[in-house]
Amino acid sequence: MSHDPALEVRSVSLSFRGVKAISDLSFRVRRGEICALIGPNGAGKSSLLNILNGVYVPDSGEIVFEGERFARMRPGDAARRGIGRGFQNNALFSGMSVLDNVIAGLSRRSAVTLIEEALRLPRARNQERRFEARAREVLALLDLEPHAETVVGTLAYGIQKKVELARAIVAEPTLLLLDEPLAGMNAAEKAEIAALIARLNRDLKLTIVLIEHDIGIVLKLATHVVVLDYGRKLADGAPGTIRDNPDVIAAYLGAEHGELAA
Repeated sequence: MSHDPALEVRSVSLSFRGVKAISDLSFRVRRGEICALIGPNGAGKSSLLNILNGVYVPDSGEIVFEGERFARMRPGDAARRGIGRGFQNNALFSGMSVLDNVIAGLSRRSAVTLIEEALRLPRARNQERRFEARAREVLALLDLEPHAETVVGTLAYGIQKKVELARAIVAEPTLLLLDEPLAGMNAAEKAEIAALIARLNRDLKLTIVLIEHDIGIVLKLATHVVVLDYGRKLADGAPGTIRDNPDVIAAYLGAEHGELAA
């Protein structure tokens, strides 16, 4: 893991109709680490991811990604610069096949015109072959090849989450943003997806920023934890440091997870 930051959030604030969602937030994410954002609902975690991939524009502050400073990051620019995004609720096309859903993750890489596509001109056909080959590589990586032609809506929820991950990484991002990738899963499914995230981090050298409510998973999976408390940073550090932080215990862990602070 490099000590150089892949991502810096500098004094970022965001409000909606005068209500502060994020207040003067700053932290750094090193290249190659898994950074977990934790905090209660309404703490500003998803809003922060939406700033990082350009959906929201901060009121103030800036984002530094791979050394470049941005007052805002437009969604298209984020994708082209190497920021991938997975969503809490599957944003898949339920009536399309697994393969076509993953190919859709390459849409911002398209270099052909609508006319070339409509007329099936050689450049369009060549791009289609390249996109399908790349999508199949990712399906193989995530053990999804047997489901390539299956309609996504017919698959079990855990497999759909793997398809979402496949679509998020098919364009070869360097930074992957994941919003509650384990939400709605049972213990076995959580363990499988957490292991897959760890493998993507290790094998693809992906820097990952994820939101997760399962503290047990966070302490095992993450190398860095940022704790938000209603838009403000409460703590920032290694999992062991966060686990033993009395403010974090009081605010988020409480009696249910008190054993983690022992």
